[in-house]
Amino acid sequence: MSQFWSDLVHRLSPYVPGEQPRVEGLIKLNTNELPFGPSPAVAPAIEAAARAGLQLYPDPQSGALCQALAAYHGVARDHVFVGNGSDEVLAHAFAGLLKHDAPLLFPDITYSFYPTYCRLFDIAYEPVPLDGEMRISVEDYRRPAGAVILPNPNAPTGVGVGLDAVERLLAMHPDAPVVIDEAYVDFGAQSALPLIARHPNLLIVRTMSKSRGLAGLRVGYALGQPHLIEALVRVKDSFNSYPLDRLAQAGALASLGDEAWFQQGRAAIIANRARLVAGLEGLGFVVLPSQANFVFARHGARGGAELAQALRAEKILVRHFNAPRIEDFLRITVGDADQVSALLQALGSILAG
Repeated sequence: MSQFWSDLVHRLSPYVPGEQPRVEGLIKLNTNELPFGPSPAVAPAIEAAARAGLQLYPDPQSGALCQALAAYHGVARDHVFVGNGSDEVLAHAFAGLLKHDAPLLFPDITYSFYPTYCRLFDIAYEPVPLDGEMRISVEDYRRPAGAVILPNPNAPTGVGVGLDAVERLLAMHPDAPVVIDEAYVDFGAQSALPLIARHPNLLIVRTMSKSRGLAGLRVGYALGQPHLIEALVRVKDSFNSYPLDRLAQAGALASLGDEAWFQQGRAAIIANRARLVAGLEGLGFVVLPSQANFVFARHGARGGAELAQALRAEKILVRHFNAPRIEDFLRITVGDADQVSALLQALGSILAG
């Protein structure tokens, strides 16, 4: 606390990101990073961009990357916005699209940055409880709303909603912006991309941190009709005109050009997820049906905090949320085959002890 802080800073409860410890031999399964890393084409592209001249500012509109993303997703260039990770893109959406007189709706158990942004931008919000099976029921969103934001699949549960449910939600609130946060969509959920053309209130937010292994570059983007994209551009250019540096733009472009690596990584995570789920269920865990690169699981006899601490002692880091309804759950990133084996072996020893 400081006498020099503004009233806003005094009121904030900042988002707490997952740990990034530097511990030798640590198996890190707490922040949903891709264990295989990015395409081999990324590092040479970054090196070439560095040699080309870092004394010059980057393209403020990331034009080449936006054009490549537009071509990849089959939309026009003016349907794409890029930013410094999907968190920044979300921040611009909260400021530019989600603040209205009626409350913003989002799940009560979801990405914990959402209420943080609401406090930062003074947005009235109303959490909508997940159902008894920890699922989003779009019928529960049939209430007055200034805007809606949903992750699909949800985080930290990993549970997705179908395209028909997203379309019902959009029809339910035709005069309100609806943001679908698709950070984990590449691991099995249905994208709302086919709905953009006929729903002017739909904005999709994505990241290249997860399925493309670019968490260290911080590249996020949004897809939507031009009037929504323009709102994000106006906020960006009132905050930071150069959100993506030359290296990030080059690396992201190289990643988009290597579809084989992307598909190989996705397939490996989906296969490892199935093995992880089977192993956890064999150890007495209840595992929610995940369409993400992580699972959300609880044990019938041991608490989440206890298990997280015991795994930490074995140099395995998972995520535990000390929050109502989910305090007994662990969120476990799907790692490579060796990491999955190590986790299951450690849990087996802990539970047998």
